[in-house]
Amino acid sequence: MHQNLLGVLPIATDNYVAFTFFVGTMAMMAASVFFFFELSNVEKKWRTSILVSGLITFIAAVHYYYMRGYNLDTGESPIFFRYVDWILTVPLMCVEFYLITKKAGAKMGLLWKLIFASVVMLVTGYIGEAVYGKETQSWIWGLVSGIAYFYIVYLVWFGDVAKLAMNAGPAVTKAVKTLGWFVLVGWAIYPVGYIAGTAGGLFGFRVFEGLSMDIVYNIGDAVNKIGFGLVIYSLAQTDKPTAIA
Repeated sequence: MHQNLLGVLPIATDNYVAFTFFVGTMAMMAASVFFFFELSNVEKKWRTSILVSGLITFIAAVHYYYMRGYNLDTGESPIFFRYVDWILTVPLMCVEFYLITKKAGAKMGLLWKLIFASVVMLVTGYIGEAVYGKETQSWIWGLVSGIAYFYIVYLVWFGDVAKLAMNAGPAVTKAVKTLGWFVLVGWAIYPVGYIAGTAGGLFGFRVFEGLSMDIVYNIGDAVNKIGFGLVIYSLAQTDKPTAIA
């Protein structure tokens, strides 16, 4: 494939995978700039959370720029590099739950639960997709990954995170509930991509035939990572000290 004068590989008008990589790169880079510039406009107690939001989208933008080039150059799905991105960004997304409930008494134990579950979810997902993706036993690794995912869902909706949020004030309660919907519904797009990309993604049966897992993942990443940050930003803008007349 020939590069243009700027040394950039062109995207064909019917290459929707590369197009979503490009849009994802620009969207998440723009989100990073926004979060970083807004750091000074939020209360000090929320700055770490906003900083983490900016880091999440910045890391993703860098990886998406690289994955776009890899996809255009090879025509293959950048599975390894995508999981490198996720192993950095998804635990950071889980860290956000700890940060926003910390003032309500969240302990380091909760933080490690969330991080451990997210790492298990990603490592087993990678093994199933990259190592056993063409074999029917990939559903076993997908099942283990799914169990770790639902453990995170449990913590957020019914477990420690949910209980702490109830004691952290209405703004935090609302934010945790919104983030919980991102985890329950938004993150569910990743199992769909897994099922679409592996021979044994759903108990040995191939479903979503012809659906590109890269398009599924790219849309999911942009919505979830930027959405997570915007919820945190909204929380920082809402939960401000009441002015004394």
